[in-house]
Amino acid sequence: MGVTEAARIPQQRGEQLLDNAVRYAEERHWDVFPGTWLEAVEGTQRCSCGDLRCSLPGAHAARPDWAHQATGSATAARRLWSMQPTASILLPTGRTFDAIDVSESAGFLALARMERMNLPLGPVTCTPDRRMLFFVLPGAALKVPDLIGKLGWAPSSLDLVARGEGHYVAAPPTRVGGHGAVQWARRPTPANRWLPDADELISPLAYACARDTAAARVRQGRGQG
Repeated sequence: MGVTEAARIPQQRGEQLLDNAVRYAEERHWDVFPGTWLEAVEGTQRCSCGDLRCSLPGAHAARPDWAHQATGSATAARRLWSMQPTASILLPTGRTFDAIDVSESAGFLALARMERMNLPLGPVTCTPDRRMLFFVLPGAALKVPDLIGKLGWAPSSLDLVARGEGHYVAAPPTRVGGHGAVQWARRPTPANRWLPDADELISPLAYACARDTAAARVRQGRGQG
């Protein structure tokens, strides 16, 4: 790859991030805010926060007041990413949506079951650390533990977390260090503009998480045998 081509990559990436951030605000009416970004230092990609042990390099909030920085204005989003084109795209939960966070294996199992059941589905992301996040109506974080309990499981026994007010998620095409980019398992489309309620998805999600946990215990037992 020539010098000119190598120099063009960050520019192209910045254009993608800016375009997507503006689209999320303009088309989905999601609040967005720029997070940290990746910097090339001595041939490696490091987080702009400066922490060499950063657990989410290039994909976490850059400021403690991020909640006040988040905007639903496409014009403001364009201005923010024009200032730092390679900043990650972060979406605060608890506003226009909450997110139910499960392991990738449980998520794909649940997704297949939901599709067979013709359940309403919103956008779903896959992260480089093998997690899946299902976008649902706000309020899920408060009621998911009770919903899981009513299904017969202890909330603490399942690898399932509902992210609501005070949290955020990274949106595609945000990259997390050298691990890869956040991607859509189900893209935002006009058909899924209206998000499902957590009540509608919690049963297949909880079932998939319980099955995934049981399978992991079996594998662990075999490994110790």
